[in-house]
Amino acid sequence: MVIQRIQSLMLLIAAVLTAVFCFVPFASVETGSAVSAVMVKDAPVLLILNIVVGLLMFLIIFMYRDLRRQMRMTLLAMVLLCASIVTCGFIVFVGIPGAELVLLGGVSLLVLALLFALLAYRGMKRDHRLLTSADRLR
Repeated sequence: MVIQRIQSLMLLIAAVLTAVFCFVPFASVETGSAVSAVMVKDAPVLLILNIVVGLLMFLIIFMYRDLRRQMRMTLLAMVLLCASIVTCGFIVFVGIPGAELVLLGGVSLLVLALLFALLAYRGMKRDHRLLTSADRLR
């Protein structure tokens, strides 16, 4: 099996990055002399949001027959990824006093997933332009 559309690979990478985010710490809290990690499982809203985004990204790969719907769903997934990033920031800065973001582990995975989703959307847009120009020639 050969992946013919690069955006399918980009969406798969975004889904994997979102799934990996659920298992790595996204913040750390210093309590006295010990530093404890804040995991996604400690925030159920964030966990559910990221599971939904990961599943949505994976399902979008198989919507290749209807390009417009695939583009709309990718936009929805990107909005949900932005909501997840904002929720992370809200949990760290408001919900847990004294917490600091772990930039190299947790939050950067969501930003990379958003970047790959954006690249996939650009590929879909390019395909859409190509299809409309081919329809115009017929």
